[in-house]
Amino acid sequence: MLINLHVKNLALIEEADVDFTKHLNILTGETGAGKSILIGSIQAALGAKIPKSMIRTGQESALIELIFETSNPEIEKKMEEYEIPFEDGELIISRRITNSRVINKINDSTITLNRLRELAPMLLDLSGQHDNQLLLHPENHLKILDHYGQEPIAGALQKTAAAYETRQRCQKELEENRIDEDRKIREMEFLRYEIQEIDEAALVPGEDEELELLYRKISHARDILEDCGSIYEMLSEDPMSASTLIGKSLSRMMSVSNLDESAQTLTDQLADLEALILDYCRDLHAYMHEMEFDEETFFETEERLNLINHLKSKYGDSIEKILAGRQERAKRLHDLENLEAYVTGLEAAYDKAQKELEEAAKALSLLRKDVITPLCEKIRQALASLNFHQVVFDIQLEKTEHYSAKGNDRACFMVSLNPGNPPAPLHEIASGGELSRIMLAIKSVLADAEQIDTLIFDEIDAGISGRTAQKVSERLRLIAADRQVIAITHLPQIAAMADSHFLIEKTSDETSTISSIRQLTEEESVLELARMLGGVKITDAVLDNAREMKALAEGIRCNIQ
Repeated sequence: MLINLHVKNLALIEEADVDFTKHLNILTGETGAGKSILIGSIQAALGAKIPKSMIRTGQESALIELIFETSNPEIEKKMEEYEIPFEDGELIISRRITNSRVINKINDSTITLNRLRELAPMLLDLSGQHDNQLLLHPENHLKILDHYGQEPIAGALQKTAAAYETRQRCQKELEENRIDEDRKIREMEFLRYEIQEIDEAALVPGEDEELELLYRKISHARDILEDCGSIYEMLSEDPMSASTLIGKSLSRMMSVSNLDESAQTLTDQLADLEALILDYCRDLHAYMHEMEFDEETFFETEERLNLINHLKSKYGDSIEKILAGRQERAKRLHDLENLEAYVTGLEAAYDKAQKELEEAAKALSLLRKDVITPLCEKIRQALASLNFHQVVFDIQLEKTEHYSAKGNDRACFMVSLNPGNPPAPLHEIASGGELSRIMLAIKSVLADAEQIDTLIFDEIDAGISGRTAQKVSERLRLIAADRQVIAITHLPQIAAMADSHFLIEKTSDETSTISSIRQLTEEESVLELARMLGGVKITDAVLDNAREMKALAEGIRCNIQ
């Protein structure tokens, strides 16, 4: 679950540090206080785009940090894959935003944005203010069905997507080779020209590297010879050269050793030094001789390099790629020379791929049908607990005319929210408040299936009130019985049910505006409920109402636990 959220210098937040708890965490506050910024910071920490404009005015950077505690084996597997330390189930995610870049880290190890986004769905599920609208688009209904099916459907989806990709590739290749005679002849002539151009070059793998070294040596031969000549003169030819001076020194040292045998070692060392310099001078002279290139060698080397570089610009950036390109062109030429037989083979491959796609899509469709009944039953039960009486909920699965990577099924949620009315497509009949409750029901069912530790709801209560709001609060409490739930709400019925109640406030002075968050005590929570119930003026009656609401919520919590 999410243990801690730390935000610094982000939008209206100067610095906020929130310790979330188990079960139901409720965030309340006036409109515009910064509740959505706080939820947005969680999304940003898990990989959402962060505009540079979100950095607080006057600051150079912003920081968002999340601390999770998890025992999810899939996360542990990911940490091993990413080679990131992972001890005691603790995961610390941080994103630092500057004007020039964003730095992403997990447990102090830098991580790519794509990898961060891979982890996000394993850690929590976040429903934003506009997610309810997704239910109005039937294409999302199939995603929900597949999401619930998890393992069996995921494997079948992957197989269907692979079969679809193969079919598409076969179709494209077949279309590209259904050409007329004139086009075939033109392409064959061009292929023969390219093959001949490569063959005439008689390329040898690795020769380009050798030629580049030789060209560099020839290009700098004059400078090399001048430097080497100066060195040779200082070591050997000059009257005051090293070899001359060492030779004179050796002659005198030999006289010394004749007079004192203990100096023989020094004499031998000097003799070795003289021999070493003489050997070096011979090697240097030989190297200088090798550096004497004629104009013809330079011209041939340059021309050969120009030819190879020209071929690289046309066929690949290495000799190996040029030769591989030659083989591809030879194969293509052979296929064109035998085009009728080749197209027949492509048609057979396409037919096979189409059949495999149909079989994969059929198997996928059967798995989806198996999932529909238990999913619908769970959603109906969840809807009944959200004040939908005698609700009818079903998923209609139809065939589409064309295949895609997801098969050829179309799903549509069919709903009757009022007794006596026949089921109709959800997007045709549901109001805003009804969508909120249906999304809550679906999210709770999916969370049970996936065993997600943390659910976040940003104003899931939109468009509801009264008894329905009470039912929603009870459903949230039920969901939070065995997992962490974090919810933003404007309804006192939901806020009263909190295990931990947080208040987000905005304060202003002449120079700045700051949003802050703090956890409320029991009495402070009652006062906040009274504000939500009574508005500007909080009377004793409103306070009594708030305390009664809190007490009733406590009784419900005890019954659910």
